[in-house]
Amino acid sequence: MADAAAILFEERPAQGGGAIGVATLNVPATLNALSLHMAQALDGQLARWATQADIRAVVLRGAGERAFCAGGDIQDLHRAMTKNAAAGAWVDDSTDRFFEAEYRVDYRVQRFPKPIVAFGHGFVMGGGLGLFSASSVRLVTPATRIAMPEVTIGLFPDAGATWILRNLPVPLALFMGATGCRLGAADALHIGLATHVVAADCDPAAALAQAGGDPAAAFGGPAPALGASALAALEPTLRERITGVPENASAARATLGGLAGASDWADQSLAIMQRGCPTSIGIVCEQLRRAPALDLEGCFRMEMTLAGNCARFADFAEGVRALIIDKDGAPKWRSDGGQEHVLAHFEAPWADNPLADLGRQ
Repeated sequence: MADAAAILFEERPAQGGGAIGVATLNVPATLNALSLHMAQALDGQLARWATQADIRAVVLRGAGERAFCAGGDIQDLHRAMTKNAAAGAWVDDSTDRFFEAEYRVDYRVQRFPKPIVAFGHGFVMGGGLGLFSASSVRLVTPATRIAMPEVTIGLFPDAGATWILRNLPVPLALFMGATGCRLGAADALHIGLATHVVAADCDPAAALAQAGGDPAAAFGGPAPALGASALAALEPTLRERITGVPENASAARATLGGLAGASDWADQSLAIMQRGCPTSIGIVCEQLRRAPALDLEGCFRMEMTLAGNCARFADFAEGVRALIIDKDGAPKWRSDGGQEHVLAHFEAPWADNPLADLGRQ
């Protein structure tokens, strides 16, 4: 598929006048993975729609039946990291450019002056969760599967996930960030990550256009029935066992490991953590420690620093190799998650943070 067709934009007439802007992530073969081009194109279009008088609201959706967006295009990032490692020098800055573009569009969605409706059908992960969580109206369906799976590839919950985690109780935030657990629609509603439940065959753009751009009128009707929330069932145990942010990765693994047997879902989530990158778990702990003192802009700047360093250290490239490139499922993590190495990720690798101007434009 041509890169230009990877994201599609249209404007649909709305009942009573005006129009609905519709942005469709259009790479279903990769579960609508977000590329640098897509992030830049979406950011530019949203900037135009923000000031376009006839645009009453915006819909973000993914093409196909399987995903809204399952994350960033990490194969492209792996190519850049491999090139830099082979050169023994920083010769390809595309990882920095990708994370900057991704976080800028997430921030624009967060601050958008009109309603943005995200249709979170299917997989909503990583960069997809960044766009979804930043939207003012967040639709889920019975088929929604949300996760912060970065622990499996040596990254960390990013694209604004720091803002999600800082606004949750520490026991839930730690469990979600360190295990990469999969949340269903009921779980997303339980923690306020979703605002409405709709049917899987919902056409959010048509519904919003028919309602004249009013999300309350478009999505306020009867909702499909959902099963019980696994996270809600586990929450009392989480609150009992986790009384604060663990000191380091080792302590986090031990604390969370003590939840074994609490439920089948908890055990499945802990199994993900046990295979995951120790440094990623340590970063999650430090994110949770620092986040309460940060505003939204500060959260994104911290994530930019973390992402820049993950691209410069070895674990991220190794995690992508094992999961996506070679698909052997056997990453050889280069660090045991020691605190000194974890803290090194919070030291800026540049003189000026690429997001230094965020919120000041």
